[in-house]
Amino acid sequence: MGNKLSPVYTLKNECHDCYKCVRECHVKSIQIKDGSASVLADRCIACGHCVTVCPSNAKRIRYDVDKVKALFAVKEKVIVSLAPSWISIFDYTKPQMITLLKALGFYGVSETALGAQEVSIEVAKLLKEKDTGLFISSACPVIVDYIRYYRPEFAKCITPVASPALTHAKMLKEKYGEDIGIVFIGPCIAKKNESDARNDLIDVALTFDELNYWVKESYIDLSKLEIDPNETFIPESANEGALYPILGGMNETLKYIGIEDDVQLVDICTLHSLDKALNGLKPDKLEEKIFVEALGCDGGCINGPGVSLCKSTLLKTSNVLNNFQKRDVIPTEPKTVVNIEYKSKAQEKKEFPLEDIMKTMERIGKHTEEDELNCGGCGFQTCRELAQAILAGEAEPSMCVSYMRKIALRKAAAMLRCMPSAMVMIDNQNRILESNDAFMKMFCGDMYEIFAERPEGVNGADIDRIIPFADLLKTALKTGKDTHKEHYICGNKLYDINVFIIEENEIVGAIITDVTQSELNREKIAEKAKQVISKNIAKVQEIAILLGEHMVETELLLSTIADDYSEDTKEEQ
Repeated sequence: MGNKLSPVYTLKNECHDCYKCVRECHVKSIQIKDGSASVLADRCIACGHCVTVCPSNAKRIRYDVDKVKALFAVKEKVIVSLAPSWISIFDYTKPQMITLLKALGFYGVSETALGAQEVSIEVAKLLKEKDTGLFISSACPVIVDYIRYYRPEFAKCITPVASPALTHAKMLKEKYGEDIGIVFIGPCIAKKNESDARNDLIDVALTFDELNYWVKESYIDLSKLEIDPNETFIPESANEGALYPILGGMNETLKYIGIEDDVQLVDICTLHSLDKALNGLKPDKLEEKIFVEALGCDGGCINGPGVSLCKSTLLKTSNVLNNFQKRDVIPTEPKTVVNIEYKSKAQEKKEFPLEDIMKTMERIGKHTEEDELNCGGCGFQTCRELAQAILAGEAEPSMCVSYMRKIALRKAAAMLRCMPSAMVMIDNQNRILESNDAFMKMFCGDMYEIFAERPEGVNGADIDRIIPFADLLKTALKTGKDTHKEHYICGNKLYDINVFIIEENEIVGAIITDVTQSELNREKIAEKAKQVISKNIAKVQEIAILLGEHMVETELLLSTIADDYSEDTKEEQ
């Protein structure tokens, strides 16, 4: 389910209505319908967090390898813009990585970090020109879209410079021609949104996981490829720009470039931290010059959602630090700049009348303020948020755990109350957990009225003190096997007893039916039937005797007639 044209979508058959994606989605761009979650593409910022937390692997990333293969068919040269985080993910040398990508069909491989270096130079220039204010980096597409969609008042604070990937793509086109194809490969899902929006610069964006799958699909064995140790990135290798994928990496490059002392450099990662930093801030009233390097992923791009490999963040950071070289001289003017004005694209929040919200609250069992638990089990912070989402068609009443529990308990209580048979459940301490009124009537005797007045009835009592056949339930607890006893004799009573396992070695239940009266009735019916049968047999015998006597008389009469007839015949002859 979901739009497979968007970077993140849901496989409906794999979604098991756990609502974890709703809880974890910072912008609540998830719609629950018929118990399954779908991604609202027009509100999704493609941070990929739902992909990483989904316990059933129902959230998927759009697979774009086929687009790259199609690009090979129409472009003579297709060049890879390789994200600098690759060095922290793959255990390859630079010549091995380049050889592998060329084996897939690419003309050459270039480092996105080259574009990062140009961005840093341009940002340093902008900071020098300003006196005060808040400046937020444009390197992370998740951060950029989040601010534009959900914190639009800060959109004007985003530095008007394209991301390193877009800047790098522009550099490559200037170098190798406008007709080349460019494929970005990195750890970021949001780059797919960036590619879709600016396909004049980047044709396709792939994640590292997609690259791994493509290599396996192509049956390429790196150990069998001939590796040229002199293989290198084109048009040249990057330097300090390789620090961008780690937290604080961009700010380090600004320090290398040399910025004014009045600029305060701040590192922030994750949307939650960014929110905390921006809450209550009025950028127009700032008397300082603050530049914020903001990244959507915890720890930086090295922990992007497009990488399923589990590796220490410390080790990945160390790999990045070990594989970069600072330039002796850093230019003060960028070679390539892509200027972008980031305009707000505020998401309209649907407002509903208080009356409608309260009616919806009642639908989920929230009649008073005490009923509003705000437990967050549904994925929303408050019960009222859930009610508004239900009104907006983005959630369902069944998402409220406490409400569904109440319904389940009511149904169970109604069923237990109406059952003619006795029902009891006990735990592994032989204490009664649950029982119905029929159970108390059947086994509490003169104490029934007392127990019936208590809200808990006999719950909590030791089962041995209530029923004389408690050993049947205790045995089932130990063995873990269901038991059925038919016409179980207990004193002057007969019971049909079904003992069943609810939770192995923890809880068992029993359904007990008093069949004493029905058996007595059956015996009476059987006795009457025997009497009827005896009478019938006697009648039949009597009829048989009468028939037998009649047949003898008839036979004698016929024999006499026959003899007389025979003698008359002889005389006539």
